Amino acid sequence: MSGHDASGHLHVSPESKAPYAADVLEKLHADAAEVISRYPQKRSALLPLLHLVQSVDGYVTGRGVTFCAEVLDLTEAEVSGVATFYTQYKRHPNGEYTVGVCTNTLCAVMGGDLIFERLSDHLGVGHDETTEDGKITLERVECNAACDYAPVVMANWEFFDNQTPESSIELVEDLRAGKDVAPTRGAAKVCSFKEVSRVLAGFHDGRGDEGVGAGPASLLGLKIANERGWVAPGSNGANADGKDGSK
Repeated sequence: MSGHDASGHLHVSPESKAPYAADVLEKLHADAAEVISRYPQKRSALLPLLHLVQSVDGYVTGRGVTFCAEVLDLTEAEVSGVATFYTQYKRHPNGEYTVGVCTNTLCAVMGGDLIFERLSDHLGVGHDETTEDGKITLERVECNAACDYAPVVMANWEFFDNQTPESSIELVEDLRAGKDVAPTRGAAKVCSFKEVSRVLAGFHDGRGDEGVGAGPASLLGLKIANERGWVAPGSNGANADGKDGSK
């Protein structure tokens, strides 16, 4: 384990710097070549390649930093600077599931702070810490962009809306037990951190059309506008559903 103060390439554990097995490295090179081919300048592929590394190692390892630097003709310092800037890149071993509790203003006052405190007590971990079984990494997050469903919890960036301390504890226990857990919206079940990291690297898992994309609270304004014939200026009287809303 590299510890919670690990960052970049120079401060990780020796295990993190151990070379990839030959078959793993071969697959990484093949996947990286596919990602790089999508960009006119290959250095632009750094963000998805860091997700690719996480899909293999579970976090941005020292060997992952070296790999990205080599295939993109960057320095390890340049790669580390990016990996340590964005919170979706983990600099120490991450849990199988990242459970993020929104504690931004609206979610906080609606119960987000209490949910985080109860989960922290229940799991025995604090922010960006992982349970001993390696299953759950708990995080405070600034905003899940789902204020109409506050308080919101995310598991590997899948939405769990209108949560309570009790429902959140049930969520993490189901994840730890290996149950298939269905989010409120989106995919049919929550995937592992490594699986999601591969999707974020740009490799489709065929699940993009699963589940509900928008819930009733998000669609309420559109429903009222359609009922009342409200249209945006310059829209020629067409509602979002394509119907003429003029009166």
